[in-house]
Amino acid sequence: MIEPAHEAEPIPPVVARLQAVSKLYGGFAALRKVTVQFPAGSSTIILGDNGAGKSTLLRLLAGLIAPTRGTVSVFDDTPHSQRRRIAYMSHEPMLYDELSAMENLRYFAHLQHGGDCGCSCTASPEKVLRAVGLDPALTRPVGQYSQGMRQRASLARVLQTDPELLLLDEPFSNLDVDSAKRMVELLIQFRSWPVPTYGPQTAPRQGAHGRTIVLTTHQAHLAEPLAETTLTMRAGSIVSIAGQRASATSEEAFG
Repeated sequence: MIEPAHEAEPIPPVVARLQAVSKLYGGFAALRKVTVQFPAGSSTIILGDNGAGKSTLLRLLAGLIAPTRGTVSVFDDTPHSQRRRIAYMSHEPMLYDELSAMENLRYFAHLQHGGDCGCSCTASPEKVLRAVGLDPALTRPVGQYSQGMRQRASLARVLQTDPELLLLDEPFSNLDVDSAKRMVELLIQFRSWPVPTYGPQTAPRQGAHGRTIVLTTHQAHLAEPLAETTLTMRAGSIVSIAGQRASATSEEAFG
């Protein structure tokens, strides 16, 4: 009996790519000829000690810095050109201390307003604050928040932008274990949020396969539920990769 042929699952497009990228600061190489790509809908955890190059890699993807050598592309374009589809959460909360969390979110939503969005959180700062475990009615200025509360408010700020590519640099810093677990649960939910479109004339979006997360952490056990792929970095190079959704190469010797 001939078995019916099974249709192969479509291969997701590559959302972000570094090709032979090096980043130099004077004579110091923060990245050394790194090649890595991240498929749409993937979730990648990057591990490594301080100075391994994790934050540099994220900042390149976010378009905050430019490579010294090699190329960085996001959605087949420069990161700077695609910033509307990218959100980056750094070590710093990037919030105004004198404003409440709600006031911060409303301010940033006003700055980024335009077009339709696929996630109800972008239309409702209240919803995204509740999603991260903060009370929208809290009028206390962010400058008086605990470190953990500031971290959650910072996450609310980036989720409100409805990103297709979410870049998180040490998001579990200053969070207790329970708060970190809630953040991971929220990020798992985030991956299933509808991908935004901006009108009928918009070309098919690469993010149609799902939202993409790249996250750095020192606390691998907390990020484990998100870790489809794990990259380990050392001295500006990717030294190991585990998982199926990303591919990478790197050179230990810089030249």
